Amino acid sequence: MAKKSKTQRAKASAARQQRKATREEVGEQSAAEVVEAEEKPKKSLFKKSDATDSDDEAAKKPAKKAEDKPAKKKRFQFLRDVKAEMKRVTWPTRVDVLRWSGVVIVALLFFGIFVAVLDNLIITPLLVAVSGL
Repeated sequence: MAKKSKTQRAKASAARQQRKATREEVGEQSAAEVVEAEEKPKKSLFKKSDATDSDDEAAKKPAKKAEDKPAKKKRFQFLRDVKAEMKRVTWPTRVDVLRWSGVVIVALLFFGIFVAVLDNLIITPLLVAVSGL
């Protein structure tokens, strides 16, 4: 079995943590709440919402205001996410970097020489011959 990359291990760890948090949340809810949550009718795209749906929306509005308050914490969240993502990156080894840098330099030299030969030995003499007529 091949060794998992850092990204794969991080995804698996995050999935385990999510499952654990879900189990804890379900464990805290009473059986009645779980049954009640499962029995709620789903909203249709084409039907108007019921009165029960409007109660749910009213309950969601104060929660939204509570989410808006910690805006200061979200200010640097992007930089924290970037830092976390950079830790998950599988960086190439020094040998790989040197090897691929060599490949790029050789390719540049090859195509540079190819274009110079094509220009100086084929195109320029043709232009001189055509313009001299």
